[in-house]
Amino acid sequence: MSIIIFIIILLVLVLVHEFGHFFTAKRFGIRVDEFGFGFPPKLFSFKKGETEYSFNLLPLGGFVKIFGESLNEADLVEVGFLETAEVGLPPASGSPTSASRSLSHKPKYQQAAVLFAGIFANFLLAWLLFSISFMSGFPTSVGSEIAGSKLQDVNLVVTSVLAKSPAENAGLKIGDKIISISLPASSNSADYIKNPNPTQVQNLIASYNAKGSGGIAIQYQRADKENFIILNPDLTGGKPHIGISMDEIGVAKLPFFTALWEGMRLDLLMTKNTAVGLYTLVSEAISGKGSFTSVTGPVGMVGIVGDAYQFGFVYLLSFAALISINLAIINLLPFPALDGGRLFFLLIEKIKGSRINPKITDTANMIGFYLLIFLMLIITYHDVIKLF
Repeated sequence: MSIIIFIIILLVLVLVHEFGHFFTAKRFGIRVDEFGFGFPPKLFSFKKGETEYSFNLLPLGGFVKIFGESLNEADLVEVGFLETAEVGLPPASGSPTSASRSLSHKPKYQQAAVLFAGIFANFLLAWLLFSISFMSGFPTSVGSEIAGSKLQDVNLVVTSVLAKSPAENAGLKIGDKIISISLPASSNSADYIKNPNPTQVQNLIASYNAKGSGGIAIQYQRADKENFIILNPDLTGGKPHIGISMDEIGVAKLPFFTALWEGMRLDLLMTKNTAVGLYTLVSEAISGKGSFTSVTGPVGMVGIVGDAYQFGFVYLLSFAALISINLAIINLLPFPALDGGRLFFLLIEKIKGSRINPKITDTANMIGFYLLIFLMLIITYHDVIKLF
């Protein structure tokens, strides 16, 4: 299930990114030859106007083919009015195509707008998802609530479970709500706590060793079903522990306009934090201090999606918003094959007052693409290693 959800999230985020390019190109009168859902091989397609809309077998995103993305292609057209069969492109509404309809022959600000539009679309999507989360009821830790809002349905929630711990062996999972905790062997009423807070749970577990055996009883709720378990804490190191992290979490539900405002604020905050984190990662990699332990690829993301799904739909929306922000920032990097790299080439052309040799840009983009694939393979390898 986690894999399917991850594929759906990835498909939506990439399609929104590509739609940003598509919409802006259309607005500037640039010919868009194809908008693809998924990646080839092609399953079927239909044509509306001058654009072909294709549906492809691999549901891992999408793509948009904009006329004149390659300068070589536009130069052929600039020689005169050529039949598009000569440049391997479909005709625009059955008529010859002029250079004025190509991306590379538009003013630099229009080219930059088309390239940046995909990145901007991902920021807008993150804002929308955060805002919907606030309107639906945003899970918020006690003490972190938005000024003026009031948390509802506050529960002590399991936020992580240590592998091979007593809690995992007993069946506790991320997202479980702890209703009560007690020492069954104790006759002291103080050793039964209903609706506990984190400190009360920690103190009761810490007192286990001094009050004898009998295990620790935990009543918890998962979805709409209540469950009851008894587990024996791990006494390794002399301090009892059951292997969970927990937090008091309630629901902050905001009205429409407040949700939009808070969604924007959270979008900007997460964008800033993500950019700082990426800068730190790159600077540490350059200085030789970097590590792949802090980097998560597709395999690791599937696991995180599974955790978010267990917490609930709103968590999943927020996680999708974070991925959208990450996708936008990564694409903004001035690296060949990314939108940021092409924006960087545009800046150079603007400064020097002439076009860069297309062979140089095409070669740089091709090398950048293969480097990105290589990096993704390395990250995926480390993701798989972490599983074991």
